[in-house]
Amino acid sequence: MLRRVLYIDLGEGESWVEERQDLFEEWLGGTGVATQLLFEECPEGIDPLSPEAPIIFSIGPLNALFPAITKTVAAFKSPLNGELGESYAGGRLAMAMRFAGHESIVIRGAAESPCYISIRDGEVKIKDARSIWGIPATIVGYILRDVEKGVGRRSIIRIGPGGERQVKYAGVVVDTYRHFGRLGLGAAFGSKNLKAIVVSGTEDVEVPDSKRYRAIYNKLYKTVVKTDAMEKYHDIGTPININVLNQLKGLPTRNFKESSFEAAERISGEVLADNYLFRRVSCAHCPIGCIHIGMLKTSFSREHEYEIRKISYDFELIYALGSNLGVSSPEGMLELIEACERQGIDAISTGVVLAWATEAFERGLITTEDTLGLALRWDDVEGYLKAIDEIVKMPNELYAAMAEGVEAASEKYGGRDFAMALGKNEVPGYHTGPASIIGLTVGVRHSHLDNAGYSIDQKAAKKKLSPEEMVDAIIREDDSRGVYNSLVGCLFARGVYSTEKIIEALASVGIEKTEEELEALGRRIFDEKYRFKRREGFDLEKARIPGRFYETVSTMGMVDPDTIETMIEIYRKRRRW
Repeated sequence: MLRRVLYIDLGEGESWVEERQDLFEEWLGGTGVATQLLFEECPEGIDPLSPEAPIIFSIGPLNALFPAITKTVAAFKSPLNGELGESYAGGRLAMAMRFAGHESIVIRGAAESPCYISIRDGEVKIKDARSIWGIPATIVGYILRDVEKGVGRRSIIRIGPGGERQVKYAGVVVDTYRHFGRLGLGAAFGSKNLKAIVVSGTEDVEVPDSKRYRAIYNKLYKTVVKTDAMEKYHDIGTPININVLNQLKGLPTRNFKESSFEAAERISGEVLADNYLFRRVSCAHCPIGCIHIGMLKTSFSREHEYEIRKISYDFELIYALGSNLGVSSPEGMLELIEACERQGIDAISTGVVLAWATEAFERGLITTEDTLGLALRWDDVEGYLKAIDEIVKMPNELYAAMAEGVEAASEKYGGRDFAMALGKNEVPGYHTGPASIIGLTVGVRHSHLDNAGYSIDQKAAKKKLSPEEMVDAIIREDDSRGVYNSLVGCLFARGVYSTEKIIEALASVGIEKTEEELEALGRRIFDEKYRFKRREGFDLEKARIPGRFYETVSTMGMVDPDTIETMIEIYRKRRRW
């Protein structure tokens, strides 16, 4: 298997390929390789929106070869928090990169005018995108699929107006229903005048020992489809967590002022599945079908004529644009999700920013003069829809500040105690206790997907864990996910891919690793990410914990600030910092 990196310089209009076997042998692929390429390409202290700031995509050695190993990682300097930007997306991109023969893609420079990149095997073209600049992300894919070849082995990733205008939490839409959502990759695209990338490939993938490969493939496939290991993701999906967390008092509501929502049942996964679910789709080479598509039917005339919109939903979106805004109707919540999709902005960040603004309006920190006449109220879907459009347009100082994220907006207008961000990244949908707070604070991308601290809290609620035990569990997940995210697998399949099975799968494609080697690699990958974070200014000692976390009951009861301080200190000692 050739280990190739495709380099594209938008400023010069050039592209070339380099074989980097040594890089992949040392760092495996995925996030391990992407982090090293980021060090190579990103000058220290550079503005994340400057032409010199690179964008890197990377896949791993098992992508397109094994079930549920479906993700691609993007590495960049985050416009949102100014340090490590890392985001993951499924869809068809990993498959398309594999069949095009590129395990990593590095994008340098900026184009003079709007463009998109077309990659077909070894052929790279930088094409004019002026005609699709300003077009919503939800529509661009339909346009490009009619003009670009490669149906079946093709991926189309693109930004919306939010990315073009460099909203700092703008994302990149991948194949309609998947996203590089967090930390502002869409803004990085916009700063380069890059509207979209189309990747397609026709190459075959060979494995050195087909018999060995088939044996482990069949074992993994059976585990995925013939056991209950991933059944919940197919049935109701992650929205099943709405009712669960609501009952556990872990569901953030109205900007974390409460941890349970009186209307949770109305926007729950069960209700959505019974009344709005249209279909399920899968990422390429995954048999599960965990992507739930809701159908929103709206009338546009008195003669019973309707528009049907298909909108993907999951737990985090329902939290951010549902309970966290006090939105009690499934239709309203789906409308808000679609508005974020259309503009190409991250739904979690958008929901947290709007929740801060609603509470700031309640407290008189901002007025209708600031909001251009909008009286922001909980559960006011129409008001929130208008505010989303204004955030992207940035017509005044308030909306421009909101487009920079909740941290920046609260610094300017106040309300930092209820500006719900950790590491300057708007928080996801869990108020379960100290492990969630610490996990988000210390994680390399300040995401629940770094170490699943919320899950550790739920375990601790059943069987008491000491602060040391919770920190040790966070560190184990931090490190092990470094390896898994270098493969690059879907975290829903994490339970399927045990260390033993990962070793077998790697061996079947010619990569021999021991358990000890993988464990050491995971620690090294984590350390390298933190080396980049610290280089760009992140300091754990100065981490800001919003006071709201200490004011609202969590799944584990009231969170004590002293417990958080103790756990951070334990974490630092465990990491030998």
